[in-house]
Amino acid sequence: MSETDLDKRFQEAFETASQMSQADLPQDTQLRLYAYYKQGSIGQPTNLNSGFDLRNAFKTNAWMQIRNMDSDEAKRLYIELVESLQKK
Repeated sequence: MSETDLDKRFQEAFETASQMSQADLPQDTQLRLYAYYKQGSIGQPTNLNSGFDLRNAFKTNAWMQIRNMDSDEAKRLYIELVESLQKK
């Protein structure tokens, strides 16, 4: 089965985002990227009781906020966010 155009664009956006410096991105943007990526690639969060770590708590919270979002919608939003960051 071949990848869809959305999946290819999602993977390309991930590769682009992976090259970006986290120091240059505001924390809220980093959290949105994380949540959209996780929702687009995995779907709804599960097994969230992995101990307390403040950084992971923020990441999990960002993901939980979009837990009912369709995977394809999360991919589109991820792509749009990465593209908007490239223009800056």
